[in-house]
Amino acid sequence: MAIINGQISIADKTLLTVPASKRYAITTILVCNTQPEDTGGTNDTQLDLHVVPSGQTKGNSDPNANQILNNLKIAGGDTFTFDTEKLVLEAGDKIITASQSPANLVATISYLEV
Repeated sequence: MAIINGQISIADKTLLTVPASKRYAITTILVCNTQPEDTGGTNDTQLDLHVVPSGQTKGNSDPNANQILNNLKIAGGDTFTFDTEKLVLEAGDKIITASQSPANLVATISYLEV
């Protein structure tokens, strides 16, 4: 099993690109809001997540409808876990993220080569 860690920025960030001649099974994606919980919601951040097939661009409408999370609110001090469904990605497929301000999200992707 392997992991990739990265900070999620406000601009699109490719967290994972499957290398040529490889195939990855994504077992878990964890996204943590590193700022403390606050009652006013100042540290809350929204997350967009796209799983983009090789040769496509990130998008939320045909022919590139590959968004799987849209403005998911992650409160300060909270972690979102994407582990119920598994994804199998082929060579060139990507996982692309973006957040809204404030940019206080980090991600960990766990995968197996299959």
